[in-house]
Amino acid sequence: MTSPTRARRSRTRMSAAERREQLIVIARELFAERGFEGTSVEEIAARAGVSKPVVYEHFGGKEGAYAVVVDRETRALHGDIRTALTTPGAGPRELLERGAMALLTYIDRCPDGFRILARDSSITQPAGSFASILSDIAVQVEDLLAAQFRKAGQDPEFAGLYAQALVGLVAMTGQQWLENRTPDRHVVASHLVNLAWNGMAHLATEPTLLMDRVDERRRLREEADQAGSDASRSRRK
Repeated sequence: MTSPTRARRSRTRMSAAERREQLIVIARELFAERGFEGTSVEEIAARAGVSKPVVYEHFGGKEGAYAVVVDRETRALHGDIRTALTTPGAGPRELLERGAMALLTYIDRCPDGFRILARDSSITQPAGSFASILSDIAVQVEDLLAAQFRKAGQDPEFAGLYAQALVGLVAMTGQQWLENRTPDRHVVASHLVNLAWNGMAHLATEPTLLMDRVDERRRLREEADQAGSDASRSRRK
C-alpha cells in the first residue's frame, strides 16, 4: 500500500524544466520583496520546498538566479515596447500612446519584475540596468521624433534630448504608479500623452529661458542705476 507521504511526493514531482521555472518565479518574488542583497539561496530553496543543491544545480548560485530573472524581465519589457513602437500604420501620436501603454501594462502584469529592474537590476548585468533599458527605448523614440521635427520645421538635432525627456516622464510616473496602480493605466497614459504631445505641438523653433530675459533686464536696470549714481556724484564734485 502506498503511504500518504509517498503519494504526495509523487504528485508534486516536477521535471527539470518545471522545477527551473518554479525556482525562477520564486526567486523573482524574493528579489522583488527583499532585493538582491536581502535574498539568499536558502530562502529560495525553502520557499520552493527543495534543498539548496537543487538551486545551485540550476543556476550556480544566487547571482545566476538573479541574472536569469533580470534577463527574462528585460526581454519581456523590451519586446512589449518594441512591438508597441513598431505598430504598422500608426502615426507618431498613436505610437507614443502605445509606448506609454506598453510600459504601464508591463508594470501592471509584472510588478515584481518591474521592481527588480527599476531598483537594482545592474548588480549582475550592467547592460541590463533600468537606465540602460530606458536609453535603448529612447533611441527608438528619437527616430520617431526626428521625423516629426523635420515635418514641423524643428531641428532634429534635439530629437534625442526630447526622447530622453519623454521616456523619463513615463518611466518615473510608472514607478510612482506601481505602488497602488490607480487611476487606471489608460487614464494615466492619456494624461502623460496629453502633456507630452500637446507640449510638443507648441514647441518654439528657438526656445529661450524666461529667467535669462528677467536676469538681463535686471542687469541693465542695475547698470543704468549705477551710471546715474556715478553721474550724480560727478556733478557734485
